[in-house]
Amino acid sequence: MTALLPGVATLGVLGGGQLGRMFVHAAQALGYRCVVLDPDAVSPAGAVAEKHVKTDYLDHFGLAQLARDCDAITTEFENVPALALETLAGMRVVAPSGAAVAVCQDRAVEKAHFEAAGVPCAPHAVITNEIELAAIDPALLPGILKTSRMGYDGKGQMRVATAAELAAAWDDLKRVPCVLEQLLPLKAELSVLVARGADGQLVNFPVQQNLHRGGILAVTEVPARAVPAEVRQQAVAAARQVAEALNYVGVLCIEFFWLDDGRLVVNEMAPRPHNSGHWTMNGADVSQFELQVRTLAGLPLSEPRQHSASVMLNLLGDLWFSDEGGPTPPAWDRVLGLPGTHLHLYGKADARHGRKMGHLNITAATPEAAHQVAVQAAAILGLPTDF
Repeated sequence: MTALLPGVATLGVLGGGQLGRMFVHAAQALGYRCVVLDPDAVSPAGAVAEKHVKTDYLDHFGLAQLARDCDAITTEFENVPALALETLAGMRVVAPSGAAVAVCQDRAVEKAHFEAAGVPCAPHAVITNEIELAAIDPALLPGILKTSRMGYDGKGQMRVATAAELAAAWDDLKRVPCVLEQLLPLKAELSVLVARGADGQLVNFPVQQNLHRGGILAVTEVPARAVPAEVRQQAVAAARQVAEALNYVGVLCIEFFWLDDGRLVVNEMAPRPHNSGHWTMNGADVSQFELQVRTLAGLPLSEPRQHSASVMLNLLGDLWFSDEGGPTPPAWDRVLGLPGTHLHLYGKADARHGRKMGHLNITAATPEAAHQVAVQAAAILGLPTDF
């Protein structure tokens, strides 16, 4: 594709959440104008873009307006209807493609793609009817039952230990198509962010080590201090392999399980920038969001360079509430008094329990120094410090 140059082109994004907001900021820093399509009249991305199209993702007139106003269009979350991307692709440059996003929207299809790409994933079985339920291999238990579609941040997932619990869980999930994954003993959860251009150029960030609480990412540390070089190399190679097999264009995050026996298996992927890559906004010379802009606009992709050891703390709305009541803003002045702290709030007016309100990046000269300050910041905020 011919590059869409900064200062001339307009870029569009489906979705008005925080990932869209950070994409818009990165695009504007390069000189692009931005248009956001989101049905919510008040959205983080819509508040900062030059234009906000307030329609449903499948609204014909809204999509036509977005295509008219923009030279290229992306998405900020994987559950945008793939049909919307396919419709737009008939009018404008779209990345990632609707076909690639559709793979990521269905866990069963996603796992089949991993296997076809030669990347191992956890032992699993697909359940769409009672016959498949009855035929489940007992070796898959205990396991985690996950809805095939629309599950994220721990939603649509239930742990099961017996066949009876599995049947009950499938009932609780309304008998929608599901995937049962064998529960595996983990050393750590890892992720790799790659960016791939339409010309096939492919770059990646270093391996990220992640800690989840309640199914939601809580902490990311880069470099992954406890992970051997050969495991990191394996993760990067597998992530690049998955992106190539998808003929993917855009930023893609691949999540992995590093098992107690030393094996590495892929968990899932997200066709967009990812929470675990937020550290790149302060710890690398190019952020994941700038790479998203570059892949969409057809600009060259420079190999990212990490210049600072980094820790990212996810900030949920729970921090605004205390035993005395709430909501009350956390002690940002104390947090920002610590060296190397960078606060990113998402412009959401109402704090709610479990709602992603922002993140805190900590950068330092060494991983140990970044970790130490991150523990101090967590203590000030009332977050667990056992990481």
